[in-house]
Order: sequence, then C-alpha cells, then structure tokens
Amino acid sequence: MEDKIKYSNLVSNKDKTNKDKNLKVDLLGLSKSELVNILIKHRLPKFRANQLWNWIYRSGVSNFNQMSNISKDLQRNLSEIFFISRPLIASSQISDDGTIKWLLKLNDGNEIETVWIPDNKRGTLCISSQVGCTLTCKFCHTGTQRLVRNLTSAEIVGQVMLVMDELNDWPSASENRYLTSIVLMGMGEPLYNYENVKTALEIIMDHAGISLSRRRITLSTSGIIPEIEKCGKDLGVNLAISLHATDDKLRDQLVPINKKYNIKQLLEAVRSYATISNARRVTWEYVMLKGVNDNIKDAKNLVNLIKGIPSKINLIPFNEWPCAPYKCSNSLEINNFAKIIMKAGYASPIRTPRGRDVMAACGQLKSLSKIIKKVDRKNTNSIEKLN
Repeated sequence: MEDKIKYSNLVSNKDKTNKDKNLKVDLLGLSKSELVNILIKHRLPKFRANQLWNWIYRSGVSNFNQMSNISKDLQRNLSEIFFISRPLIASSQISDDGTIKWLLKLNDGNEIETVWIPDNKRGTLCISSQVGCTLTCKFCHTGTQRLVRNLTSAEIVGQVMLVMDELNDWPSASENRYLTSIVLMGMGEPLYNYENVKTALEIIMDHAGISLSRRRITLSTSGIIPEIEKCGKDLGVNLAISLHATDDKLRDQLVPINKKYNIKQLLEAVRSYATISNARRVTWEYVMLKGVNDNIKDAKNLVNLIKGIPSKINLIPFNEWPCAPYKCSNSLEINNFAKIIMKAGYASPIRTPRGRDVMAACGQLKSLSKIIKKVDRKNTNSIEKLN
C-alpha cells in the first residue's frame, strides 16, 4: 500500500509517449552510482537500486513483473519508465567442436559477433568491444572491416547476459555455473573504448551481480599504451598483448598501431602493469604465420624480448579466412618454436583452434555492419574520424 500511495502520481503524470521503448531508460549497463542517480531523478528511493541490481545481474531478470520483492504498483511504474535490454540474435552457428558463434543485432541495426567456447560443462565467452575495428591488423579478418562505432557498456554486458540466458546459467552465483571465464578478444580494440569497457567489467565483477572474478577475465590489447596503466589500476584483470613480431619493422606491418606505440614502449607499459607477478603473468599472443614470424631466430628473439617479465606465450596457429594474405605455419615449425620458448622457462601452449568451421576462431570474426563515415569523438574516446 505504501508503494501504491508513494508512486501513484508518478504514473499519472507520465507522458503517454514514454510507453514507446525508445523513450524509456535502459537500466542495463549503468554503474551502481548511475542507477542510484536515475532512480532519484524519477523520484524513486535509492535503496531500490540494490534490489534492481540483484534482480538484473544476480537473477538475470529482464521483466519487472518477475521481481517478487517489489510491489505490483511499483513494478508497473518501473516498466513505464525503464527497460532492461538484451541484444537480438540475428543468427547462430554451432561448430563441430561445440563452439557457438552468435551474430547479434544491436538497436541501430549494426551487428557484432560473440563466441562461446565450451570446455566440458564450463567454458569461456569471447566478447566484442566495438563494431568493426580501427587497427587493421593484417592477419585479422575483423581488421578488414573498418570501425563503425564503440559499443556501449550495455551492449558489452548484454553479450554476457544473453549468453547466460541461452545457457540457462542463472542465478549467477551458482557453484555449477557454465560461464567461468570471459576474454575481450572479439571484435574491436577494448582500450579504444576504455570507459565503456571499464563500466561493463565493473558490473561483471561486482559480487552482488554476475560476480566473475577479475582473475577470470582477460583483456587483450594490441598495445594502447596510455590506457594499459589505467586498466591495471582500475580493473586489474588479466592482460594479454597481441604481439606477433619481435622487431618494429615486422610489427609495423602486422600490427600498424606499433608505428605509434613501438615494442620498447609496449614492454615498459607491460612491466609496470599493476597486477603482473609470478602468480599472475602477462599473456603474449603470437599468431604463427608461415615464413613470416615462425623461424628459430624469431623464437630466440621473443625469449630475449620478454626476459624478466612473468609471462606465458600463446602460440596461435593462423586461422585462415577468405582471401587472407598469409598461411598457417606447419605443425613442425610451431612445435620447434614452442620448444625453444619452453626451454627458456616460459609456458608456451599451442592454442587448439576452436570453431574454425563456422569462422568463430581467433582472428576470423567479422560482421556485415555498414561503415559510417563519421564517428563521434566523445563516444569513441578521440579515435580519429573515418574518411
């Protein structure tokens, strides 16, 4: 009854056009402080923020009518003002090895890809941070698609929420949860969308919500130096560096951002990353390209390059895509490369390709979103405008 009296005027004074979902406020992706502020703005008590947070991120509820500890009248009021989004599944493909790739359609019609990589009853989710990518790495299929825009925090978290829906993985705190790890290795450069990625990961790590440990989250970057330090201080998640070459001349070709932030600068940033220790190593990602970066000299150079940094090296057999400019190194070359690294005392797992048959493997993701000619500098954190 108290809720009914307190909030009855809120409904009667609402503009009828607010029933249109486009005029409602999406609660997904708001930080806790933002959620409190939006409730206060609509004359709702801030203690409701914790209730909503738990329902959204602990229980996966997207319908206010299912929130049993909130009165029916308040449920109706909330549904008049707010909504809780999910991306739409445009299509899905299941690999022979069980990997699932979803093509997700966003509200503006753009598309992204998200990949679930199962390991028995548990697994890892590979999520995207941008529509397209601005880095144009020569071996990456996503790099052939120009940047369209950054994803919002809601669109980043939404990938996780949707997959947990698909896996029936609620409540999130279950000991038998399926989703146990997240990697930001999908479409885009996460550190070129840092603020939205930061908000999304803080939501994902919050103990009252999805509650995934920072030790179970890996952020992969091609080396955006100014943001690496911020990421270490703010988030402390695992760091993976997309390296792929041991000298600037070759890395300039393979990973063009190296022309701006070279290997020496990258190593300095990695050495100062807040959470790197013998217990928490940096991962160096190294795609194996036949005749390009896969000889014995390259392996020895790599060992010398990372000397003194607690590290493991992921050797990634190149996953080919239509008209790709490279071929994958053969098994003998990859194994010989790995032996040199392991002999130097570094873990050097050879990544088993997953989802190749549905173009879901590392470096194969690409949506069909249209390119836009201009990108709002505010929303893309000063990324250069596209021509």
